[in-house]
Order: sequence, then C-alpha cells, then structure tokens
Amino acid sequence: MASVLVRDDKGDVMIVTKGAPEVVLERCVNVGDSVRAALDALFNDGERVVAVASRPVTNDTTLNAQEERDLTFEGFLTFADKPKSDAGESLAKLQRLGIEVKIITGDNGQVAAKVCRDIGLSCAGVLSGADLQKLSDDQLEAAIPSTTVFARISPDQKSRIINVARRTGRDVAFLGDGVNDAVALHHADVGISVDSGTDVAKDAADVVLLDKDLGVLAEGVVEGRRIFANTMKYVLMATSSNFGNMFSAAGASALFTFLPMLPSQILLNNLLYNAGQLVIPTDQVDEEALARPAAWDLKYIRRFMALFGPISSIFDFATFYVMLSLLHAGHVEFRTGWFVESIATQTLVIYVIRTRRVPFFRSRPSKSMLIVPTSAALVGALLPYTGLAHLFGFSVLPTKFFLLLFGMVAVYLVLVEAAKVWFFRRRSPHLAGVTRTLAQRVERRILKRASRFTSHEGPALH
Repeated sequence: MASVLVRDDKGDVMIVTKGAPEVVLERCVNVGDSVRAALDALFNDGERVVAVASRPVTNDTTLNAQEERDLTFEGFLTFADKPKSDAGESLAKLQRLGIEVKIITGDNGQVAAKVCRDIGLSCAGVLSGADLQKLSDDQLEAAIPSTTVFARISPDQKSRIINVARRTGRDVAFLGDGVNDAVALHHADVGISVDSGTDVAKDAADVVLLDKDLGVLAEGVVEGRRIFANTMKYVLMATSSNFGNMFSAAGASALFTFLPMLPSQILLNNLLYNAGQLVIPTDQVDEEALARPAAWDLKYIRRFMALFGPISSIFDFATFYVMLSLLHAGHVEFRTGWFVESIATQTLVIYVIRTRRVPFFRSRPSKSMLIVPTSAALVGALLPYTGLAHLFGFSVLPTKFFLLLFGMVAVYLVLVEAAKVWFFRRRSPHLAGVTRTLAQRVERRILKRASRFTSHEGPALH
C-alpha cells in the first residue's frame, strides 16, 4: 500500500490509500459482497487491480501505518497487461529443453493463474506469500515441485524460494528486472535480467538480455548446450589421443635405438591435427544432447581417456609391426609411415567420437566438419610426395603400405565404434547432468562475488 494526505480547496484533509485490493479492503468499512464479487471477476479476467480508499482526518494528523484504517472504498483501477503472443511458445520450448518454469510474482494468484492459462502453461498449484510464510524450509521444499505460481510474494520470500529450491541440488535460474529482484538474482545459480531493467537488477545479474523476449532465453540455452557438446567432442578426442600417443612414444623409445619420429615431424603432426579440429564449433549436435542440461565431469573424461587411448596406441604398435616386419622399412620410411598413420587415426576418429549415434547414417557432421578433418588426413598422406618431403625428413612409401593403412584405419574406426557403444551402455552418460557438490557451489559463489572487485587488462573470457 501507499498513502498520502490531501488538502482540498476548502481546507479539509483526507487520507487517500491505494494498493493491493486484498490489503486495502481489509482496512475499509462496509465493503459489500458486490465489491468482492466484482474484484473476483476482474482477477479471473487476468486484470491487474489497484484498490483506492479514503478517510477524512483532522488537520493535525500525522501520516503513519496506524492511520490506514476505517477507510471508505472508492473504487478499483484496472490495468490490462497482456502477455506477448509468443510467450507461450517460448515457455513450451524451455519445457522441452528440460527447464521447469515457475512464476514468482507480487500480483494476485488468480491473475497469474489466468495468465498461465492464456499462454498454455500448465498451472499445477498456486501458493500465496501468506501461506508460504507459515511453511518451514523443509515444507517449502516439498511444496515447490507441485507449485507453479507463487503469488503476492515479497522480495525476501523470492530469495527464500530460490535458496530452498537450490537445496535439492538442482540449478536454479531467476529472471527479474526490478529493484525488488536484486537479492533473488544474486542468490540464484544464474541471475538473468534485461537491458531495460533497473541498474540494481542488472548489476546483480549474471546475464543481461538485450532483447526482452523469452525466446532469446530459450535460444541462449540451446546455443550454450551446443557449445558445450562441441567442446566435449574436442576434449574427449584430444585427451584420449594424447593419452594413447604417450604409450606409443614411450613404447617406441624403449624398443628402438633410433628416434621413432623427429621433433619437426611431431610438431607438423600436431599442426595438422589441430587444424583439422578448428571446425568442431561448426558441427551439428544431436537432438538428445540439446534436450537436457550437461555438466563438466572429470571422472567421465578420465574413463573415456583410459578406454580409447590404449586402443589408439594398439594401432600405433600395429603400424610398427607393419613397417619393420612386413615392409622392412628403414628409419626414414618408418618415421614417414608412423606419421601418416598417426595423423589419419587421430584426425578421422572425430567422426566416431562426435556422436553417440551411428556416425554418418544417424548423425551427419556439418559440411565443414566433413571436409576439414578429412583434408588434414589427406595432406598428411600426400606430404611425402611433395617438395616438402626432404625438409621434414619424409620418404616415398610403397603402395602396399597404403593398402594396409586403409585396412588398419577401417578396423580402428570400427573398434572405436564398438567400444563407444559398450562404453555408453555401461557408463552413466555425461549429459545426464551432474549435481554440483557443495565445494563447487562455494567456489562458484566466491568467484561470483569477487568478479566485481577484479579488473582485467585486455579482453577476458568468462
């Protein structure tokens, strides 16, 4: 509520009060059933309603909360705040992405429920601020899953709802643009505001949307998951490949009296390998990877590395056998053969690792992803036949080697595919989402609070 003292032309003074109808009407006298029926009808129509009441007072009256009593009801001010036409579609998209939507509002519960019906959001239940005040944190935690609308909620209660919801281990985002939302924005895992919001809300938020549109939020979630999924492709491929190379290099050093690969060849191998992965950010992502949130899981990465790294190393040792026992290669030919095999297996394995589906048949890479890694492998195979061969210490390889190489690469990719199917059937998928530990939450909170006091020279990544 808000009240003012008003003096008319005759010098008479009155107190005029406006505010939430439920609160104002409690302080009015002789409020008939027709008034309350009219109020219910307005609420059911989804109108935002402000009640106005007044009372004559003496000239020496001091305005305070105690004077807001024995008021005479004057009428309602109604405001139509219709939801955007695309709000329902945006919320439906968020729900398809596995994001459960709750409404926390200072408005009346009937109005909020009507808005839910208008936009197609299923309203499981409504909990008022007065009822919430009577609940313990444990009771509120139990009530949150079955409640869609929290109505007539104070700023403190917003923060309490956020904190209790986070107790379940689920990540909570909060979208708000007003001064009263600042504390809740700060307490949420991800605070989201809009560019047209108050400065306080934008300062407290982690993300500020330049467009006041829920569709932008849904698109941001999809883009974030796509980026994460493509990042994981590179991480899984790089860790498993490097882990396997470590075994191969250590084994070759122990078995042979010569350098299995020259330093310049190793650097060139890494250059071609990384050049082939520059297009991973453009790759398509399977629908199931976008349908649910993902989390960083080091245990998952270690398990993946421990399985697929040695598989890569096995085929390196198979190449050693082919070069020395079947082709009777010299030192230069040996290095050339291992270079060609290494770049082929390291680069082409991304087509298997990039998806949990059957590659190419049920999950097709982007055009750039299809061309660039394959081109990197071809460049590695053709280098011994160019003018750069002498510079890097390569020699021409016999045709028999490439026939054997083709067969080894094919068997390698089939074996990796079989291991991938077994791995994902036996292990918990990393995209299922991992509940953050208390230590991770504490670390994030410290970094969030420290960020505003930290300055960076030059561009920074967050």
